[in-house]
Amino acid sequence: MNNKISDKDKKDWEDFISDKSTLPNKDFDNSKKHGIKTKYYDFHGHSLNEANIKIENLIKVSFENGVRKIVVITGKGLHSENDKDPYKSKDLSILRFSLPEYIKNNLELMKYINEIKEANIEDGGSGAFYIFLKKNNNFKE
Repeated sequence: MNNKISDKDKKDWEDFISDKSTLPNKDFDNSKKHGIKTKYYDFHGHSLNEANIKIENLIKVSFENGVRKIVVITGKGLHSENDKDPYKSKDLSILRFSLPEYIKNNLELMKYINEIKEANIEDGGSGAFYIFLKKNNNFKE
C-alpha cells in the first residue's frame, strides 16, 4: 500500500473542503424525480418499536403532503446484534423483514398505500424498499 498522497489528491481535497455549496438533503427529495414527489428515510439504528412508530407517522404525513413514493432504507441486517440472543428470531427482528410486515398487517396504513416492493439497486436493493402511496386528492400544490 502506498502511504504517499499525490499532489492531485491534495488539490482535490482542498477544493472539496473550500467549496461553499451545500449538499442535498437525501432524506427529503422534493424534486419531481420521475414525475413523483419522493421522501427518503433511513432506519439504521432504530429499534423495532421505534421503527414501527416512525413508519406509521412517516406514511401518514407523506400522504398528507402529496408524497407519492417513500424510499425506506433499513439495511440488510448484516451488523445486527440479534445473533447473540438465542431467544430472538434473526429474520423477524431485522427491520428489512419486520417493517413491511408491520405495514401490511396495519389496515389503517394500507388505506394510503398502492404497493410495497423491494428497492432498485441504486436505492439500496435488498436493504431498502419502496412504498408507493395513493394520490391524495385533497392535497393542493
